[in-house]
Amino acid sequence: MGKTLASFAFVAVMAALLMALSLAVARHGYPFGAIGVKRLDMIADAGTFLPLAAVYFLAALLMMLLPIRAAGFVFTAAEAIHWTAVVLFATIVGGLAARWAFGQGEALWALWNWRFLFVAAIVGCHLAMDDFRRNVLLRSLFVIVFAGATLACLFWSFTI
Repeated sequence: MGKTLASFAFVAVMAALLMALSLAVARHGYPFGAIGVKRLDMIADAGTFLPLAAVYFLAALLMMLLPIRAAGFVFTAAEAIHWTAVVLFATIVGGLAARWAFGQGEALWALWNWRFLFVAAIVGCHLAMDDFRRNVLLRSLFVIVFAGATLACLFWSFTI
């Protein structure tokens, strides 16, 4: 958990510094600043986490079903998906924090998007994966949960 939080904080600070640099350059009238802001805004969106969560939950499903050696191989891929979700979310948070620091107070309201709950689901499942795998009852239960979550992330429209 500490490694995840430290990585999140580091990436968020680096993204905030890059966004602040781009905003400062744009404020002085250079067109390169606007390009930097646009590129940082394009890197991640809340909608990106739906297919990422689907792939992670499929990997988690496979980890519940496969023998230990094959599950270890799938865990390596799932760990990469976990870090991708952490880095993308940290980039979003860092960029929005820099916008807020530059006087765009409404920028932080973008974090109120419910699709960011998929980041919490990915990180939470990843941190609890050992417990899911060790306990036979939890493993059986989470086979069903992960199958449902995978299908929901892929095919459900999630319109509210």
